[in-house]
Amino acid sequence: MDELRQALAGLHLELPRYGLVAWTSGNISARVPGEELMAIKASGVPYDELSADAIVVCDLHGHAVEGTLAPSSDAATHGYVYRAMPEVGGVAHTHSPYATAWAIHGEPIPCVMTAMADEFGGEIPIGPFALIGDEEIGRGIAETLEQHRSPAVLMRAHGVFTIGATARDAIKAAVMCEDVARTVHLARALGDVVPLDPESIEALHDRYQNVYGQR
Repeated sequence: MDELRQALAGLHLELPRYGLVAWTSGNISARVPGEELMAIKASGVPYDELSADAIVVCDLHGHAVEGTLAPSSDAATHGYVYRAMPEVGGVAHTHSPYATAWAIHGEPIPCVMTAMADEFGGEIPIGPFALIGDEEIGRGIAETLEQHRSPAVLMRAHGVFTIGATARDAIKAAVMCEDVARTVHLARALGDVVPLDPESIEALHDRYQNVYGQR
């Protein structure tokens, strides 16, 4: 458990590194292998003070079971996602500016570029609005992502949640979500954008997921 907490503390530094968070906002969690538990950032701890001691172990309802600090206010959200989506091993949450602007606007990010087809397999969807602090956001995340193969969802008037087989995978999805949100916004400032056709999206996604990179 100590190794997981240390690794998760280190992974949190990727959020300010890529400009995805401000002050103490945002968080990452990781499922504890073989247990009905997760590890998540403590509430309100600055990133430059984050250590393994600021990673709280919780049950999958967001209740702390190990650690002296209060868990993130999003703990119940993360816990619901793990209960509803057993394939998920990591969850990240950011308020990255371009993607959050799309969430505020209430519009999915259309799949108009190859990098989106590669990573997200289609549009990045909008999830419903819900208040912070209980499981409603988690339910909205799970119900939205069950209808898409995107690992990212824009929760209306709130921000970005991403999932992955690991916490690092969830962070990558958050980084790429902000990147495409910015690029598509800039493209639309130049005029109308045209979504890729489904056949091209399918081919691009399959190549990226199954051929690209080192195997």
